[in-house]
Parts: sequence; structure tokens; C-alpha cells
Amino acid sequence: MRTVRVTGKGNVRVHPDMTRITVTLTGVYKEYTEALKRSSEDTEKIKDILSGFGFKRTDLKTLNFNVDTEYEGYTENGVYKQRLIGYRYRHTMKVEFTSDNDRLGKVLYALANSDLDPEFNISYTVKDQESAKNELLGKAVADAKEKAAVLTQAAGVELKDIQTIDYSWGEINMEVCATNSMALRKISAQAAADSYSMDMEPDDIKVSDTVTVIWEIA
Repeated sequence: MRTVRVTGKGNVRVHPDMTRITVTLTGVYKEYTEALKRSSEDTEKIKDILSGFGFKRTDLKTLNFNVDTEYEGYTENGVYKQRLIGYRYRHTMKVEFTSDNDRLGKVLYALANSDLDPEFNISYTVKDQESAKNELLGKAVADAKEKAAVLTQAAGVELKDIQTIDYSWGEINMEVCATNSMALRKISAQAAADSYSMDMEPDDIKVSDTVTVIWEIA
């Protein structure tokens, strides 16, 4: 059986409709158990803040958590040494919501004016990713079919039944970052508003993928 193998490429532009705030908390404490305790307490404070803006406590999801030893260097009798000063916890979490600049500004303001010292990233993603992925696959297959038709016509052969379709099923990244990791700037209580003024409009997310199709030819 003779076959022709063609790889098609699909491209789509998707407008992000979800905002993701990634928050990282960190701290150094002399005892390991104290680091764990403070991490738990600080996480609860974040949940308390978010619950004031309509979030469920379970909306805050952990992305990464670790506790590592922390050392400092010193010199003794001309010799450089290190000593243990404690344990550093680092807890990275995310919360997602339908994009709303007003809500975003209020959340960031509340975080900045808490007794925590968080770092954060703001990014945008797509709620209905499956529809976007299906559209992408459809365009990739259509592209493969169009190329196959051109090739077989030029070769003077007939395109018959599809034998196999090969798709990687890899993860497609539908997230665009609006900020790099930053510390939230504290604002005094005398500031004019109870939120940051956020005027952010994310660009479309461009994604692409390929599908390889094998047809029988005659």
C-alpha cells in the first residue's frame, strides 16, 4: 500500500479572560517547626484577605512549597566559615478569577497593606482551554489535508482513506505574563483610594500545534 505522510500546522489567537495572581511568601526562622508554623499562619492570612473579595478559601492553590536551611558566611581568624542561621520557607500559591481590573486592584492593595511582604506575578489565561485546543487541532488537520491535496494533485495520484493521525497531546501553554516577580509597594492609609488603579488589557495569546496525517494513495 502506498501512502503519503503530511504534517499540518494550526494557529489560533485566543483572548485571555482569566486573571491569575501568583503570590510567593518567604521567611527565615531559627527552628524548622517555627518555619512550618509561620508558613501556615501566613497562608491563612492570605486566605483571609481573599475571602474579603468573594474568594473561597479553597480558591488559593499551592504551586510549590519547600523549607531549606539558611546559612550566613563569616570570617574567623582569617578563615571563611558558614553557620546555620535558620530555616527558610518558600510558599508559592495562585488564585484565578474572571478578569476584572477593579477586583485585581483591590486585591493587590489589600496584600500590599497587610503585615505580609509578598512577591507576586500577574498573568492571564483562558477559561475554556479545551475549545481553543479543539479549534487548534481542527485547523492543523485542515492544513494537512490541504497540503496533501496539493501534493497528490501535483504527483498525479489519488488521495484515499486516512490511515493514521499522529498528535503529541503535549501541554499547550495558554498563559501570558503581565509582570515579572515584584514586591508589592505599601500605601499609607491616607492614600486616596482603597485599591490600585489597574488599567491592563492583555494581548491575545498565540498558540500553534502540529498534526501528522498519513493517507493511502492510489
